[in-house]
Amino acid sequence: MVDVFEEVEEDLRSDRWRRLFRQWWPWAAGVLALALIAALSVWGYDAWRTRAAGEASEAYDRGMTALQENNLTAAEAAFTEAGDTGSGAYKALSLMQRAGIAVQRNQNDQALALFDEAAGASRAPLIADAARLKAAYLAMDTASLADVTARLEPLAEEGRPYRPLAREALALARLQHGQAQQARAEFVSLSLLPDVPDGVRERANAAIQLIDSGAGASLGQIVTAAGRLPEAERATPFNPFAPQQPSAPTQAPQGAPSPAQ
Repeated sequence: MVDVFEEVEEDLRSDRWRRLFRQWWPWAAGVLALALIAALSVWGYDAWRTRAAGEASEAYDRGMTALQENNLTAAEAAFTEAGDTGSGAYKALSLMQRAGIAVQRNQNDQALALFDEAAGASRAPLIADAARLKAAYLAMDTASLADVTARLEPLAEEGRPYRPLAREALALARLQHGQAQQARAEFVSLSLLPDVPDGVRERANAAIQLIDSGAGASLGQIVTAAGRLPEAERATPFNPFAPQQPSAPTQAPQGAPSPAQ
C-alpha cells in the first residue's frame, strides 16, 4: 500500500512540474531572447563605434597631411569625411580644421559658422570651449563689443578651461572699443592672479603700461602683438600626434587655440 501512495505522489509531482513548465517556459524563453538581443546589440554598437573611430582617425590624419602639403581642397575633403564618420570629438575637431581652412581663404563668415557648429558638436569642455574661443577671436575683427562680450563672458566664468584667455580677450575687446579703464582693471586682475599663464600675465602688464602712457595710437599694435602665436605652439592641443600646420592669417594670443587650427 505504501508503494501505491508513493507512486501516486510522484505522479502528482510530475504533473505539477509539467504544468509549471508549460506555464512559464514562454516567459523564460522571452527573457533569454531579450538578453541575447541586448548582448548582440551592445557588441554590434561597440564594433560600429570602433570601426567608425578608426575610419575617422584615418581621414583626419589624411587631412593633417594635406594641410602640411598646403593642399586645402584635399584637406577639407578629408576633414569633412572625418567629421561625418567619427564621434562628437572628431566632428568638432574636423569642423575646427575646416574653419581654419576657411580663415586661410578669407572666408571669415563661413569660418565663424563652422566654429559655432564645432562648439555644439562635442560635450568635452576642452574641445567645445576651444571652438567658442576661436570663434570669439575671429569675431573680434568685425563684430560689435556686445556680440564679442556675449561670446566671451561665459568662457570667462570660474571653472572654464580657457578662463584666463577669455578674460584677456574681453579686456582687449574693450580696449579696441575705447573702454580703456575697464580694460585696465581686467588687465590688472590678470596680472595679479596666481593661476594665470605667464604669457597672459606679460601681455597684461604690457597693456597696463600702454594704457597708463596714454599711447592710444598704439592700440592697434598691441592687439596685433597679442595675436601673434609662435610657430612652435601652433599644433592643435587636442591632437598631440598631429604635425605642425601651415601659417594662417588669423592667430590667437599665445597659448590659446588659434582660429586657423
